[in-house]
Amino acid sequence: MSTTRHVVRRRMLTLLLAGVAAIGTTLGLGTPAFAVSHASATSQLSAAGIGWVSSGNCSDRNTSTCTSFEGIRQATIDGIITFKRASGCAITITGGTETGHASGTYSHWNGYKVDIAKTTCVANWITSAYTYMGYISGWGYQYRAPSGNLYTDEGNHWDILYYTCGC
Repeated sequence: MSTTRHVVRRRMLTLLLAGVAAIGTTLGLGTPAFAVSHASATSQLSAAGIGWVSSGNCSDRNTSTCTSFEGIRQATIDGIITFKRASGCAITITGGTETGHASGTYSHWNGYKVDIAKTTCVANWITSAYTYMGYISGWGYQYRAPSGNLYTDEGNHWDILYYTCGC
């Protein structure tokens, strides 16, 4: 795909996400009230059979080798639980809201993203159930779910953006 088409797609995605943010702000979504604590997130994930790992064996949000869920959006927790149920795959989260990820409105830090371990089951589900969007330079191979959530193969893990409202 040409560079121009990539730029146009990124601009369209940016505008779409800005519209979602504007609607969410109007409805009172995306505010701290919709962010959950690390303890609440881990409780929900455990109940759903979703595991997580931390290379530093910690959950401090301000340490990049930890895996933290502090401040994650409820819609993100709901999204990964829905993904596990729909795919039937074992899911291991490798990244949450901890520092060390790219910044931006729809970032890990702001609770919109999780990283999950790559497995054959996960890859097969994403590549067969979702729409291939192309290779995004500097990111990886990207797929869009019918919900609009984005799944990007970043080489050693899947980066998942949950920007739907979860209403």
